[in-house]
Amino acid sequence: MSENSNTARNKGTAMVTGASSGIGAVYADRLAGRGYDLILVARDAGRLETLAARLRASTGRKIEVLPADLTRAEQLAAVEARLSADPDISLLVNNAGISLRGGLLDNGPAELAGLIAINVTAPTILAAAAARAFASRRAGTIVNISSVLALAPEMFDGVYSGSKAYLLNLSLQLAGSLESLGVRVQAVLPGATRTEIWARSGKDVDAAMPGRVMETGDLVDAALTGLDRGEVVTIPPLADEALWITYDNARRALAPNLSRRQVADRYAFEVAA
Repeated sequence: MSENSNTARNKGTAMVTGASSGIGAVYADRLAGRGYDLILVARDAGRLETLAARLRASTGRKIEVLPADLTRAEQLAAVEARLSADPDISLLVNNAGISLRGGLLDNGPAELAGLIAINVTAPTILAAAAARAFASRRAGTIVNISSVLALAPEMFDGVYSGSKAYLLNLSLQLAGSLESLGVRVQAVLPGATRTEIWARSGKDVDAAMPGRVMETGDLVDAALTGLDRGEVVTIPPLADEALWITYDNARRALAPNLSRRQVADRYAFEVAA
């Protein structure tokens, strides 16, 4: 379907978190071009307004700005309430995320709690609200922005990669449980992508991943192609899909063997005479 034909009909409203820059801002641009009205969520109201004005002018869509700091319970609750109550919302993009300066040993309780609030608590609460609302209407889509680090925790800080593994797990479970209710769930696993998250965490992405950094527009376009194809897990930098299929099949093969009454023979021990 061409972009013009997508724009010709309203697909409802998409709520995008972390929409002021990077992946979220590109999602906003692409979704408006596909015929969605938008609710843009982020802390930086000024940047949201600038983006909203540009998208209104270029697409003619209705663009609403909803400034919110998702680490603050009352502001997260306001976003959740809007998501739960607005029947026009048909798509949630759970994109907001942060990483740490340094690793676990370099950060205190406040920094660790902040990452968990943004990367785990907020997307969980919003996904749950969206799932309930969409299931009641038997239609809707939830997109959770995870990371390839969910599959390779040794490569990076374990707090960040752990938060992204959580989002992948959440997405897989929701996809299975909501499919029969007409709700789609997609987990997007970017690799190194040129966004502000690197500079904010004091890292040079080009030094860390020379020649391997994907541009944000390419990442989002690939993710939307995966969504169009009905993928539950989309890994834009992965060229050989068979690698993911093999991994996923091996993971599923473990499931029947993970809970038994008896200890596995390999852990059995003999009592000394």
